[in-house]
Amino acid sequence: MTDHDLHALSGAYALDALDDDERARFEAHLADCAGCREEVASLGEAAALLGTEPVEPPAAVRDAVLSGIRSIRPLPPITSEPAAEPVDDLAARRTRRSLVQRIAGTPLIAAAAVVLLLAVGTAWLRPWTEDPTPPPATAVEQVLRAADATRVDKEFPDGSRATVVLSRSLGGAVIQTEDMAPAPQGKVYELWLQRPDGAMVPAGLMPDDPDAELRLEGDATHAKAVGITIEPDGGSELPTTTPIAVLDLAT
Repeated sequence: MTDHDLHALSGAYALDALDDDERARFEAHLADCAGCREEVASLGEAAALLGTEPVEPPAAVRDAVLSGIRSIRPLPPITSEPAAEPVDDLAARRTRRSLVQRIAGTPLIAAAAVVLLLAVGTAWLRPWTEDPTPPPATAVEQVLRAADATRVDKEFPDGSRATVVLSRSLGGAVIQTEDMAPAPQGKVYELWLQRPDGAMVPAGLMPDDPDAELRLEGDATHAKAVGITIEPDGGSELPTTTPIAVLDLAT
């Protein structure tokens, strides 16, 4: 391993990401290289500031980063500062030089920073396990969360229940059922929106599930009620039976 390669291992060494042989060689190099000692100390301080919960990166990430480090040409380490510069001023200058500037300006530090973020990041730094961006709300959730959402409940003699949630601002309605008995063989529960003129408009078929949740089809902005009928499989264009429930939306 050349001196060039050894210089490139300062970031991985600071994160304890070297194997035993690499560590032994780098520590021998470190005793004679002031630039690498400064680099290791700086990265160690950054790791302490960023780290909260240890995270083990995938082995493939470590291998890829170390391979990339060896394929780039690092800038030569800074081994000394002008003697005329006072010690206090030198310390102040190093403090003002942010870690971000060093990462942007030095390929070696940029590569080491990838390992640093993978090893000591918090949950938002773990893209292989968690997605920080919440998924968009579903059509049902949009109605349920609407500021103007209103609820109408209907309890059946057998103890089952149907609830309609309406948002006129969204023009949407959602039906929720609890312990709903299945429709008779060869039949299905069909939903209807009642228009202001009293006509019933098909609004979808209920799932074959006792506890279901469904956004009704069609525009419910001006709907007067939601009806439920028992229809032949596949549904009907117009109700063929008396509704088993009519939930009044006139609120």
